[in-house]
Amino acid sequence: MVQTNSSKNWLPCDLKLAKLAGRVWRAAPNEGPAIVIIRNGNVVDISVEIDTMSDLLDRDDLAASFVNIEGKNLGMLEDLLENSINEPKKEPFLLAPCDLQVIKACGVTFAVSLIERVIEEKAGGSPAQAFKLRNEIQELIGGDLSQIKPGSPQATALKVELKKRGVWSQYLEVGIGPDAEVFTKAQPLSSVGFGDRVGLHPISKWNNPEPEIVLAMDSNGIPRGATLGNDVNLRDIEGRSALLLGKAKDNNASCSIGPFIRLFDDNFTLDTIRKAEVSLKVEGKNDGFVLKDRSDMREISRDPLELVAQTYGDHHQYPDGFMLFLGTMFSPIVDRDQKGLGFTHHVGDRVTISTPSLGALINVVDRCDLLPPWSFGLRSLFDHLSSCKNTDAAFD
Repeated sequence: MVQTNSSKNWLPCDLKLAKLAGRVWRAAPNEGPAIVIIRNGNVVDISVEIDTMSDLLDRDDLAASFVNIEGKNLGMLEDLLENSINEPKKEPFLLAPCDLQVIKACGVTFAVSLIERVIEEKAGGSPAQAFKLRNEIQELIGGDLSQIKPGSPQATALKVELKKRGVWSQYLEVGIGPDAEVFTKAQPLSSVGFGDRVGLHPISKWNNPEPEIVLAMDSNGIPRGATLGNDVNLRDIEGRSALLLGKAKDNNASCSIGPFIRLFDDNFTLDTIRKAEVSLKVEGKNDGFVLKDRSDMREISRDPLELVAQTYGDHHQYPDGFMLFLGTMFSPIVDRDQKGLGFTHHVGDRVTISTPSLGALINVVDRCDLLPPWSFGLRSLFDHLSSCKNTDAAFD
């Protein structure tokens, strides 16, 4: 868990065993992104052999790449983290560890967040109304939803009963029904990474971080690793209407992923993810506010592989792979500004999401319209890769 600003606290607790892959921004010889791996505490640029993270995750010899693939040493891992967290950043610094992958996300996969989604829907996106409705809705729903398997006969019976009570919701449908909520969170190359600022839409007055574990999937729909993510959430916008999900979820710098993808091996498996505890810490810049919480992945309502199967299959393929947010149980309700209005972000909040096997993802909250516009897209990447090949050829 992250306790200090020491870069050692931002890394996996078993760093010597972890196979970490990421992306950095380099200034020279060709300014732009590069694929890196961490080997013996060093940051190794392997972009001479590997163009994109999609290419790396699709390699059959992925584990062997950490031993055999050649690259250029860019320096110590701790220095890279410090370059990334301090402003202004110094090259090389971390980017989100994905590139060509589509960013997919699963919603309401935990009972606690499910109830909060129902509350914000019934409240029409108003935090004051949510405070008034919370006890009433929890009493009407009743029971422990975390014990109900989605799509089961028990879930179907509960659906019938809740409809009789008049409290059925589209969120309950995806929370305990047979079909999971899977949506497109962000476009390829639009995610920000460790140390970057995350963006809130300026019209939002009620919002929160959504700490999640994110699977890194190859083009065959196979999980090849995992990382951390912040699926920044605008509760007032989505609460007004689920049809505003795009406006609530996909904005400039509204998706953060990182710091690295940890590849699955004998020391780090899907079972590690299934047993993980994810911690959240929010530190206000000016008001001294501190929020700490944690969630247990054992409480997820659908297994990660079920969520994968509902995303990838005969019905949908992803030839460049995809990143899959597994959902969050965090919906902070502690009062921050006024009694009964719950939690919302302030500009300048420092958000730390951590779990021992993956390290920590750290971002500072800002307004998306005041952040640098997203300008490096797919054409920029292709131009960069072409210039790199031309440079390499000139030195052959």
